[in-house]
Amino acid sequence: MKVAPLRLRGLTRQRQRGVVLLVLLIALTLLGIGLMNAVDVSTLSRQREREQELLFVGEQYRQAIRRYYNAAPGAQRGYPTSLELLLEDDRYPIPVRHLRRAYPDPITGKAEWGLLKAGDRILGVYSLSENAPLKQAGFTRAHEAFKDATSYKDWVFAYIPRRGVAVPSTPASGAPPATPPRIPTPPRRSPQ
Repeated sequence: MKVAPLRLRGLTRQRQRGVVLLVLLIALTLLGIGLMNAVDVSTLSRQREREQELLFVGEQYRQAIRRYYNAAPGAQRGYPTSLELLLEDDRYPIPVRHLRRAYPDPITGKAEWGLLKAGDRILGVYSLSENAPLKQAGFTRAHEAFKDATSYKDWVFAYIPRRGVAVPSTPASGAPPATPPRIPTPPRRSPQ
């Protein structure tokens, strides 16, 4: 009779080990699911940060192009022929800087930008990323044209004066995309 209680003890230990192993597997599965969700949230958060940075950097380029256009010596206004002219405008005896530094595209991480051109003149820049933006609404008035964009290429940061300038419908940097980028129109101001 002494053999039976020992046998029961061994079976009880095996059952306990099996339960512990099952609990451990369930805990690891839940931990894995939690980590996957954390990675997804982190990825979305980084993408939103890149979008905010693209809006900032694109606006810096738009304002630099505006300053270059308006700072022309004499009555002849014009757009730059390269982005480097925004860093060092050589139309004056002492070069003028319209842009603090050359910014890389926050979405692609590369220094290359798509260029919206009229002839050989640069009117604006846009990202070369084909990815769809997360942000689809809630833009500032200056960026209203970006609403419901299908890719970051549609976020064109261009300076277009109010009157007298013909605007091309497609960018001139390489082959035109399947759908031309939307060109934002300046906000209208009510007469006061």
